[in-house]
Amino acid sequence: MTTNDTDWRRRGVRIVHADDLDPNTAQTPGMKRAAAICKARAGAERLWAGTVVIDPDAKTGAHHHGHVESVIYVIVGRARMRWGDRLEYTAEAGPGDFIFVPPYVPHQEINANPHTPLSCVVVRGDQEAVVVNLDLPDVEPSPEEVRWIDDIHPPRTSPDSARNWRTR
Repeated sequence: MTTNDTDWRRRGVRIVHADDLDPNTAQTPGMKRAAAICKARAGAERLWAGTVVIDPDAKTGAHHHGHVESVIYVIVGRARMRWGDRLEYTAEAGPGDFIFVPPYVPHQEINANPHTPLSCVVVRGDQEAVVVNLDLPDVEPSPEEVRWIDDIHPPRTSPDSARNWRTR
């Protein structure tokens, strides 16, 4: 709703600077989360956004985020995701890649690089800080690699094949 009575100075755009991130948010062993956009910091009603850092060659514990959808954007490093009831599936993402984690999916984030921290931005579709840490007794030792295929794009077989398809 836009009216002449709206105080856009107080209710308009908010900037949360990097040194103002709040580390007092739900945590998972192996990663450091910090809130940027939430109700308390920016007045957001339906989103939570923040940063995640995973140390070189480190991994989180298995967990899920309840009813909340999550999007992860990789800034620096190489993210290896494992998911499933036994973490039986795996895929990797690098700088500029997005990762979607649906509600209730057991997953684990792994920094696939032994020398560089993995740095990401996380956005969730809810203000509730849901992190359910899981104790999975029977984790798959050799997860199946999954390549993303959707209904819009052809499957990638190599980096060049996607480029060539776009230029046809």
